[in-house]
Amino acid sequence: MAEVSFDRVSKVYPDGYRAVSDVNLEIRDGEFMVLVGPSGCGKTTALRMVAGLEDISEGQLRIGERVVNHVPSRDRDIAMVFQSYALYPHLSVYENIAFGLKLKKTPKAEVERRVNDAARLLGLSEHLKRKPRALSGGQRQRVAMGRAIVRQPQAFLMDEPLSNLDAKLRVQMRAEIARLQNDLGVTTIYVTHDQTEAMTMGDRVAVMRKGELQQVDDPQVLYDHPVNLFVGGFIGSPAMNMLQARLEAENGTVSAVVGEQRIRLSDRCTTNRPGLREFAGRDIVLGIRPENLEDAAVASDAEEGDRLRGEVVLREALGSEIMAHVAIEARQAETDETRELAQDAGAPDDDSSVGLEEGQTILVARFNPRSRVKQGESTEIAVDTEALHFFDPETGLGIYENTKGARS
Repeated sequence: MAEVSFDRVSKVYPDGYRAVSDVNLEIRDGEFMVLVGPSGCGKTTALRMVAGLEDISEGQLRIGERVVNHVPSRDRDIAMVFQSYALYPHLSVYENIAFGLKLKKTPKAEVERRVNDAARLLGLSEHLKRKPRALSGGQRQRVAMGRAIVRQPQAFLMDEPLSNLDAKLRVQMRAEIARLQNDLGVTTIYVTHDQTEAMTMGDRVAVMRKGELQQVDDPQVLYDHPVNLFVGGFIGSPAMNMLQARLEAENGTVSAVVGEQRIRLSDRCTTNRPGLREFAGRDIVLGIRPENLEDAAVASDAEEGDRLRGEVVLREALGSEIMAHVAIEARQAETDETRELAQDAGAPDDDSSVGLEEGQTILVARFNPRSRVKQGESTEIAVDTEALHFFDPETGLGIYENTKGARS
């Protein structure tokens, strides 16, 4: 096992395009680090530089104590798991797992021991004689994992290994991979576009955008204290609602004005974010996560100043919760970050396709299943003001202690 260290690492292509720019990242010995971000953000390029499949243009990359900028891939003592499995179709499961060991002329008895140990760990013992075509997608991914495990490398590198699996199998496999990594204790760098995978699997998560690191932290910290608008909008499913708002202070009370409606911020909210008072009288981006919105009819502690009103345009009953899509008189926040996030999510360029009127936007809320809201009816939404997020529309930074967006 070993640490992996990026020291101002960049990848610049001959045409001048910077796929990765000035990345500083310390991945601890035995840590499960997830690189996440939209397509084209540089996460796979960063992984391929660790693997030795991409040259490093600037900076230094270390695996353990060794600078590996010019070390061939085969000599880096790493194992890579691809999304395509990359199995040899004419070889059995046993032969696929053992392939790398045989290339290194590992003694036959040691090959057999390692392969059988990995097969037991992965639940493949009964399938060792089968060919890949006789296996399910999940079993093929386990074979690819087994081939990496038996090499006993200093680090595992995984490039979207679950993207070819169906939704149910992805949930199962991400739990298995997290368990395996914890049992083996091998330093792991895992690349994914799926922020749910990132949040549930990583010891820490590194969010990337346009080749640059945005924030590296524990998953819960990313969720609760995003350093900027991009991180706040990318992390979370369903995504954070982003609204244009204006902060107003009067008689010691701070409110966020959304369209013609006003949300009174709690004392605790303004105390925890003293930088908000610097934005009094200014426009901000107001972020509201769906779970911080509730049907006011079932929210016993909802007060008049903590509510928004709108019309339910879609009601999705999921058993344990209701996803309510509510049209309110407000405008979506329009910044480079929100446009990029919408494009990555495949959203339409405008709201005309959902029949909204001028000046309206959709608020996605996660309601208690006791809610009796109905499609086409007006409703009041209780807002948990202590859980709101605030961003500077000019810099995109979160508003916490001060206008620089530092967090507590």
